[in-house]
Amino acid sequence: MKFITVSLAASVALLGLQTIPAFAGSYQGPTGLQLYSLRADFAKDVPGTMKFVKDLGFREVEVGNTYKLTPVEFKKLLDANNLKPIAGHFPYDRLRNDPEGVAQEAKVYGLKYVGCAWIPHKGNFDEAQCRAAAEVFNKAGAVFAKHGMKCFYHVHGYEFRPLGDGTVFDLLMAQTDPKLVTFEMDILWVMFPGQCPVKLFEKYGKRWELVHLKDLKKGVKTGEHTGHTDVTNDVALGSGQMDYSAILKAAQKAGVKYYFIEDESPSVREQLPQSLKFLQQVKW
Repeated sequence: MKFITVSLAASVALLGLQTIPAFAGSYQGPTGLQLYSLRADFAKDVPGTMKFVKDLGFREVEVGNTYKLTPVEFKKLLDANNLKPIAGHFPYDRLRNDPEGVAQEAKVYGLKYVGCAWIPHKGNFDEAQCRAAAEVFNKAGAVFAKHGMKCFYHVHGYEFRPLGDGTVFDLLMAQTDPKLVTFEMDILWVMFPGQCPVKLFEKYGKRWELVHLKDLKKGVKTGEHTGHTDVTNDVALGSGQMDYSAILKAAQKAGVKYYFIEDESPSVREQLPQSLKFLQQVKW
């Protein structure tokens, strides 16, 4: 059996855990960190924040901003802290206008997945804008595939407006080539617009290769398609609205390959250890 790929010795020492669950029906990971979670800290101290990530026990990360460093410089710091970048977020416009340039930058990191988390759109994200985005992802995916990488799109909530018998997101799935384009489910951005993560894992299975683990504060109203909510609504895993036992079970059954904690809260430093502890204990 495999477990979450944080350094278990470091996490156990940090969190005061005595044992790690070793039974079927427990979360198996692997678990990385979306570095955007610590954007405020990185803006002030890149080396120190990188060390904090390492000391938490993370070994895999998702990258984006390099905080005034070159990709080469940022990668050297990742290497020095034994942090392996798996996926990277890039601006949509770069995927559309310069996929080869994005691929070359991604190669500096050795990324497996290259994608974005926001499609610029006017008004509601509608059918026409969805079809245009699918074309961008398919073309970028073809370029990335030549370099051994896969294009992905991270859902952000606004894609779930009704369209015909389904949603705009269903159209995006249908119009993207499964061989070239995969998807990253952000649990919060599925729940916030009123969707069910479990049902989406069941519906689209292996199209989900990446996941952002987040929890939404109890009492926050869902059903909106804005793609925006206050960052203080991000809470430690297991303390919010999500049924993570059911969600993680469905994700593992769907064949998700990589999980990344993303916590956009100003309390992220305090919440990350709580989230790790929850993942090491959750079962079904």
